[in-house]
Amino acid sequence: MPKTWSDLPPLAKAFRVGHAAVGIVELGCLGYVWACALGRRRDRLLGAALAVLAVQGAGMVVGRGNCPLGPLQRRLGDPSPLFELILPPRAARAVFPVLLIVTLGGVLALALRPPFSSTDHTDIRRS
Repeated sequence: MPKTWSDLPPLAKAFRVGHAAVGIVELGCLGYVWACALGRRRDRLLGAALAVLAVQGAGMVVGRGNCPLGPLQRRLGDPSPLFELILPPRAARAVFPVLLIVTLGGVLALALRPPFSSTDHTDIRRS
């Protein structure tokens, strides 16, 4: 049973907020990867987004498919997995496999949709 916000110790509250912020940043990185793949854009921010997602992937390997922050979260007094705060338990367990597929799809799309070269598009302002 998830603890309510008022039942959490202060350190667990802070950790939950930080953990949620990390998740939001990672979802933003995933969205940026897809935006770059679809828009055939490459920049330094894309490299940073890919690095963040690679670190997340390594963490998932270390956690054997579970968030590696979960044990620390439980030690701080918060037994609720982050995604179970917003999703039913079965859906929450499916989040990481689904995000893995979406992430690998984005990376594959980046590889299959190379950036535009300077001759690939016309400048419509001159026409």
